[in-house]
Amino acid sequence: MSATTRLFDSHLHIIDPRFPLVRNHGYLPEPFGCDEYLRRMADYRLCGGAVVSGSFHAFDQGYLLAALKTLGPGFVGVTQLPPTASDAQIVRLHAAGVRALRFNLYRGGPASLEYLAYMAHRVYALVGWHVELYVDAAELAQLSATLVRLPALSIDHLGLRQAGFADLLRLAERGVKVKASGFGRLDFDAPQAIVALYQANPDCLMFGTDLPSTRAPLPFQDRHIDLVSAALGPAAAARVFSENAIAFYKPALS
Repeated sequence: MSATTRLFDSHLHIIDPRFPLVRNHGYLPEPFGCDEYLRRMADYRLCGGAVVSGSFHAFDQGYLLAALKTLGPGFVGVTQLPPTASDAQIVRLHAAGVRALRFNLYRGGPASLEYLAYMAHRVYALVGWHVELYVDAAELAQLSATLVRLPALSIDHLGLRQAGFADLLRLAERGVKVKASGFGRLDFDAPQAIVALYQANPDCLMFGTDLPSTRAPLPFQDRHIDLVSAALGPAAAARVFSENAIAFYKPALS
């Protein structure tokens, strides 16, 4: 990655022990604060990113609001909300920089398709948010009839598994965004998948570090960025490293 190339990190976690953390299947992550994240990314031309709520955050918003305030303009939040969340709460979160609602189907347990669809349409109509799914691509075939009707959607970590990649590719062709993130979680070759997805829809891919890579068999490494550059070339990689995500999240860049 060229030192002149901007990077919008579309998938990162902040783990701040000052705020509630919930064990997920017995797992509780180690702290990973804003300062630690910024030190790790100091060698890159970082222009912003998306702070993503994990299963261990449950519905806590305190950590997310604190992280967005610390990280500043360019960073946005991806939150989790119960169905009882009020319109006023959603509007307040939007004003603080939250831009998406996440459903963790992989670790958080199944959400009813009715609830997912209802919330996706509700937050989009109210504040223009999209929905993000942490989901095994092998499940996409049975979900696709619902997913293609959502107003705006992204899928984490290239769908995780080769099984179902064809379904992910079809969704990308129809405008669904895909995060090129979590390479250490995949059971397939990331560069080949990235090339196929870019050819299907040049607007779909958004790079994310997945820091601090909680529970990943292989944490984020700098070479993962180099893999994207080598696979796509400079012009296409620039879209994946920043342009696509900035257009999707619409952060308040300074």
